[in-house]
Amino acid sequence: METMRPLFEKSGYAVENIGYPSRRMPVSQLAELVRAKLEGVAKRFDRLHFVTHSMGGILLRQILRSDRIANLGRCVMLAPPSKGSHVVDRLGSWFFFRWLNGPAGCELGTGSNAAPVLLGPVDFEVGVIAGTRSINVILSLMIPGPDDGKVAVSHARLEGQSAFLQVPISHSFIMRNKVVQANALAFLQTGGFLRE
Repeated sequence: METMRPLFEKSGYAVENIGYPSRRMPVSQLAELVRAKLEGVAKRFDRLHFVTHSMGGILLRQILRSDRIANLGRCVMLAPPSKGSHVVDRLGSWFFFRWLNGPAGCELGTGSNAAPVLLGPVDFEVGVIAGTRSINVILSLMIPGPDDGKVAVSHARLEGQSAFLQVPISHSFIMRNKVVQANALAFLQTGGFLRE
């Protein structure tokens, strides 16, 4: 996400990159960890916008489900598994997958008890950018329809979203793309993408 910092700072935003140990805890514990970090950040700014990648969107939804941020602004989610990932459905029981992705990664399936599905629709202003290019043909074979190598475009869509954009980029590199960065910035500024 650091690659997005220069454009946002040049546009007048103060940027805080909040990291978390994505492979060591379940979604609920990660959300609590991030929530604690946000408390200090939220007090320093009049309005708090978010740009998340992948699981970060799930953590933000988990946080906002129980605690509304009073000065919440607009949110952009890049490649979120909003309705889960079919890859987790297929590989989540494999030891190597569990070792590599940790407890939270294994919660991101598409079943009725999966963390993203349990969160339901959003009630805040959010734009979603989904990738349509994969660099992992094997994983893409597990995913129905267009995908970014980890998440189906159909499963990046989020009930209650304000805007949706598809770009020909893969999951892991979506935040590095200049078109994606410009559209994320535009959404924070205007509530819409440059090209929808």
